[in-house]
Order: sequence, then structure tokens, then C-alpha cells
Amino acid sequence: MEHETQVPIRSDQDIVTARQKGRSLAVALDFTSAEATLIATAISELARNIVSYAKQGEIRMKVINGSSDRRGIQVIAQDEGPGIPDLDLALRDGFSTSGGLGGGLPGVKRLVAEFHIKSGRNRGTTVTIKKWRT
Repeated sequence: MEHETQVPIRSDQDIVTARQKGRSLAVALDFTSAEATLIATAISELARNIVSYAKQGEIRMKVINGSSDRRGIQVIAQDEGPGIPDLDLALRDGFSTSGGLGGGLPGVKRLVAEFHIKSGRNRGTTVTIKKWRT
């Protein structure tokens, strides 16, 4: 089960597909139902950002192994959109450029164990998250 799943993200249907594949991977790894829902929610938020801001990109998911037989899921959301002008602001609770609730990136960060973001003006954005099975 060391393969990587890629889901091109261009539409709302792709968001649903990525979410379902993330949940299926979590269940296959024996994550609890609640943890699988958190993973699916994080993937959904990341995919929604791609559709909303970059128009297209991809979500890549894979099984990862940590120390002492720990297993988890790594998700990489990548696009070649306009980038995020102010990362600090984008990671602040309640901030939203889309008129939404601002749950987006800060919400994703709270749902996972590890969160890394890289974004450059007109160079796109890459968000890498990891969630370990407890």
C-alpha cells in the first residue's frame, strides 16, 4: 500500500472525488471514522481552495511510515495559481478573501499533525499535511 493517488482538481466534482479517495485511504489504514472524516474535511478544504483561487491543480495522497511503526497519510495540494500574497494573514483565524467563514487554511492546520505551506506570487501554492493514526 505504498502507492500514491493523484486527483486532478478542476471542478466541484473533483473535490468530492478527492475527499472520497482520502476517506477510503484513511479507512484502509484503520483510522477511526472520526479521523477519516477529519482527513476528508482537510482534503476538501484544500481542494476547494484550488478551485476557488487557482482554477486547477492536484491533490496527491500517500501512505507514510513514521517512527515506531506509526502509519499515516500525507496529502499534498499543489497548484500553479496566483499564490497567496500574505501567508500570515491567510493563516489567521477568521480571515477570508472569498467571503467564507475563514475556516480554510487555519481550519486545515488544526485538523492535522503537520502542516507546511509554500506559496509564491504567480508561482502557485503547495500545502503538505500529515495525519498520523492514533
